[in-house]
Amino acid sequence: MSRIGNKVITLPAGVEVNNKDNVVTVKGPKGELTREFNKNIEIKIEGNEVSLHRPNDSKEMKTIHGTSRANLNNMVVGVSEGFKKELEMRGVGYRAQLQGKKLVLSVGKSHQDEVDAPEGITFEVPSATTINVLGINKEVVGQTAAYIRSLRSPEPYKGKGIRYVGEFVRRKEGKTGK
Repeated sequence: MSRIGNKVITLPAGVEVNNKDNVVTVKGPKGELTREFNKNIEIKIEGNEVSLHRPNDSKEMKTIHGTSRANLNNMVVGVSEGFKKELEMRGVGYRAQLQGKKLVLSVGKSHQDEVDAPEGITFEVPSATTINVLGINKEVVGQTAAYIRSLRSPEPYKGKGIRYVGEFVRRKEGKTGK
């Protein structure tokens, strides 16, 4: 029995969900998202509650059921509250700047890295070593943050690099010189 798939999604005020041939559109105060779901999953919209039902209890249907419910819930949360990933930079001379919608990073290379904001994503730079990635689509926010982190992943000896806020980087001892 899918525990996640059987949960009912409660719509917050100002969020509207439309379903047409399993192409679901979610509109809210922050924007609009559209996604196509598996044709076997039945999506019922009743008042301010949305529920998903599967045709049988096969393992494949159970996995699709839970994933579909999670994706639809992320769409509802995205258009009502939005998503945010915070990154921090550690290292001498590491800093970030905004130039219009473009994020410019100085991370110890011979050149500066420039990251263009994908559609629906905005960057914030509250301090020179902190980056916030904001958007309504959880998947795109996570991919963008992961790309920025990949430009200079934290290394285990000094801990320099770009990391998520709160991320633990296991440190190594290094050479002892003996």
